[in-house]
Amino acid sequence: MRFTFLISSFLVLCLLSCKEVATQYEPIVKDGMAWIPSGAYQMGSENSQSRRDESPQHPVQVDGFWMDQTEVTNAEFTAFVEATGYLTTAEIVPDWEEIKKELPPGTPKPHDSLLQAASLVFQATKGPVDLNAYDSWWRWQPNTSWKHPKGPGSTLEGKENHPVVHISWYDAQAYANWAGKRLPTEAEWEWAASGGKQEVLYPWGNEPVNEGAPKANSWEGDFPYQNNVRDLFFYTAPVASFEPNPFGLYDMAGNVWEWCSDWYAFDYYANLKGSEVANPQGPEKSYDPYQPYLKQKVMRGGSFLCNEAYCSGYRVSARMKSSPDTGLQHTGFRLVKDAASVALK
Repeated sequence: MRFTFLISSFLVLCLLSCKEVATQYEPIVKDGMAWIPSGAYQMGSENSQSRRDESPQHPVQVDGFWMDQTEVTNAEFTAFVEATGYLTTAEIVPDWEEIKKELPPGTPKPHDSLLQAASLVFQATKGPVDLNAYDSWWRWQPNTSWKHPKGPGSTLEGKENHPVVHISWYDAQAYANWAGKRLPTEAEWEWAASGGKQEVLYPWGNEPVNEGAPKANSWEGDFPYQNNVRDLFFYTAPVASFEPNPFGLYDMAGNVWEWCSDWYAFDYYANLKGSEVANPQGPEKSYDPYQPYLKQKVMRGGSFLCNEAYCSGYRVSARMKSSPDTGLQHTGFRLVKDAASVALK
């Protein structure tokens, strides 16, 4: 979109104003949710770490909203399950007739031993591996779910304040409906993670993740076989273990990937053609040239497995995607509420 000089000047002033507000901002918190003020920013990234689906950058404006300060915890999800009797996706036997709809035609049915209630568990390798060979460190483990995050026999004892994991997009949506909240849009999530700062790399600023004091729960060392645990956590960390960002949000980088409401489309940013967008809701349908039959939702924030050399997913602009029926050991969520749902004072 071609802007006149007047419109361009107005946008620059808006961006500078947002930056100044972020510097002086005092977090507003109520009932475990932080107020995220309205703002305009350049969504996406075009630096050396950016992936192709993060560009081109484009101007976005979002209205103010409330966001959970932390990821939803095991204790909170337990209360939901006890109140509703809900079974997560990982606790239900997969339906082959539904699965094959998102696979290339002619894909053979897997052995019945694989069609069990199960989820994906991380297993460190014994040494270096091809980082494109995801099955080197992910294991499809029956009887694994949010209640048994490391596989059969594992429990939530002592982890009540850790983020709930093995959560599919459908599970997160069900919890949101019960809680009277909703999943954030991808644009809301990125603006919230930035803390209102423009062109910032990480929720804490621009200092590299492995410099200075630990700032997030991530993989420090050689992925996926050697983690020096400088941040003190190999798997998930209790929520709010690290300093919050300027808006008062914890763990917007690392710990677990967080579901957003949007469908994932590889070319979504490119198709916006530089137009300024207000409160974008994402594409109408999913598109991934690398997995053309698979419908996927957006995930944000990185996890305890993210490493600078491998995924750098804790960057504010970093995008990830997964099918909505997938749960993994490093997948969780947090929720938002519209401004009208919670009074500021």
